[in-house]
Amino acid sequence: MKTIFISMLVLLVAFGLAGSQTGAAGDAATSVARAPALSHDGTVDVPPFGVGERLTFEIGYGFVDAGTAVLGIPELVEHRGRSCYRILSVAESNSFISTFFPVRDVAESYLDARDLISRRFEKSLREGNYRAHDLVEFDHERQVAIYPDRKEVIPLAAEAQDILSSLYTVRMMDLEVGRSVFIENHADRKNYPLEILVVKKERVSVPAGRFDCIVVEPRMRGAGLFSHQGRLWVWLTDDELHLPVQMRSKIVIGSISAELAAYTLADGAKVE
Repeated sequence: MKTIFISMLVLLVAFGLAGSQTGAAGDAATSVARAPALSHDGTVDVPPFGVGERLTFEIGYGFVDAGTAVLGIPELVEHRGRSCYRILSVAESNSFISTFFPVRDVAESYLDARDLISRRFEKSLREGNYRAHDLVEFDHERQVAIYPDRKEVIPLAAEAQDILSSLYTVRMMDLEVGRSVFIENHADRKNYPLEILVVKKERVSVPAGRFDCIVVEPRMRGAGLFSHQGRLWVWLTDDELHLPVQMRSKIVIGSISAELAAYTLADGAKVE
């Protein structure tokens, strides 16, 4: 069962945009107003996320309830003179699973609030007796990834994202069925070109409600991050938010899933 929860972090990592909130099916979508922000090209844009956004997922391993994962943006922080969204993901096993395989995986990304690129990524994994910690600084000006623990400097692909900021990047993209979008991803001392295929549209029911969704499938354009995980799919709301509401993956040791149980929009969001 090792790596189940970090696999879910990877699932939460590749995908969703802003403006309207999808409610339960049958309800009219309500629009969401936010303060404008600068997009990557410097023009005024409205981001799909902000401080206060919080998504809670129920994680399943096969037919077993395994735990929860919470993904959110608790605050803005200053990092090396840049204002950044602090994106935090925490995945924990429930009391039953914890009796024989306790898990607490924490991942944190600093996403530049102006340039919308990763500036820092840190993860701390506790899975049974397994422990791991990693920290990487993204220096886009010099196009290098810096690993302070080993004093390593590794070439960084242009505009590369970390595994958490990748999700927010996809949320800001136009998604059209039958077409792919692409982002550069850096993780574990390697650059991973990531293709996200937009598969279909589908209505799904999860604990948080019923949603009209766009289904996407991340694919590596080379061996790497997902090659040993099997195929995976993510359901994003078919609106400007592109909230991830469901994720499913078939892996070597079975299948894992995450379903949205509750969500809160960003502070300052206005539901009309």
